[in-house]
Amino acid sequence: QVQLVESGGGLVQPGGSLRLSCAASGSIFSINAMGWYRQAPGKQRELVATITSGGATNYADSMKGRFTISRNNAKNTVYLQMNSLKPEDTAVYYCNIRDLRIGYDYWGQGTQVTVSS
Repeated sequence: QVQLVESGGGLVQPGGSLRLSCAASGSIFSINAMGWYRQAPGKQRELVATITSGGATNYADSMKGRFTISRNNAKNTVYLQMNSLKPEDTAVYYCNIRDLRIGYDYWGQGTQVTVSS
C-alpha cells in the first residue's frame, strides 16, 4: 500500500556532506510525518529528525546544527542534508512515514552511510 525508497547514501570522509532522499508512493494519507532514523551495529534504532506535512520539524539533539530535514509535499519526498559528518554518524539510515491519525509507521529498506578516512 505504501512504499518508501531511499537514495543518496555512500562513503564520505570526516567533515564531508551527503544528501539523502526518500520518495513515498502508494496510498499516502494527508496527515503525516516523514522522518529519518538510524541504526549502527550493536545499537538500537534512534531518531534523527522528523517533519510533519505542515512543516513542523523535530531533531535529535546530537544532529542539531549539522543536519537539516525538508520535504516536498507535491512529490511525497523527504530529504536529509548532512554536513560536518563524523565517524560516529556511520549507520544504516531508514526513511519513515507515520500516519498521524492512527500512529502507524511504514519503513524503507535503509541506506548505508559510512564516514571514514
